[in-house]
Amino acid sequence: MNYTVIGNDGRTYGPAGAKQIRQWIAQARVESRTPVFMEGAADWTFLGLLPEFANDFPGTPQPIAPLKPGVMQAPRTNSFAVAGLVCGILSWLSCFCCCCCVPFNLLGLVFSIIALVQIGGDPHRQGGRGLAIAGLVLSATSLLWSFGLTLLSLAANQTQAIVNLGQN
Repeated sequence: MNYTVIGNDGRTYGPAGAKQIRQWIAQARVESRTPVFMEGAADWTFLGLLPEFANDFPGTPQPIAPLKPGVMQAPRTNSFAVAGLVCGILSWLSCFCCCCCVPFNLLGLVFSIIALVQIGGDPHRQGGRGLAIAGLVLSATSLLWSFGLTLLSLAANQTQAIVNLGQN
């Protein structure tokens, strides 16, 4: 079997036999990621993916597993992003139902910030950035809304207290 390789200098070498390829591996002229074309093959591949050479590379205890073309692992949705969104939604629902939205919006802020930090640290393996941002926005606006209502309530009570003092 004859092989053609593309060297580190970008030049094409070969056709060469398996014995010559093993010499190049021993001399560190080629590595496991060196592109190679096997005689009769349909396309180029990496030298380390060929079973006949996989164990010849120093420091490579096992052959490199080939990747299936077109298959990429989708990033996993961050759990804190989901929790932040759920808490943000619950904070708004509780503001309209029972006026006790503070624990949910604070939790939503914390979970969303943790999620954004984790996703930013490893964006290829973790997804859910949009969920975290939505949770952050919902929780922050709910918190502002509850503070606004509290200030309005205090102002109304202050005005009522002044009116009551004036009547006495």
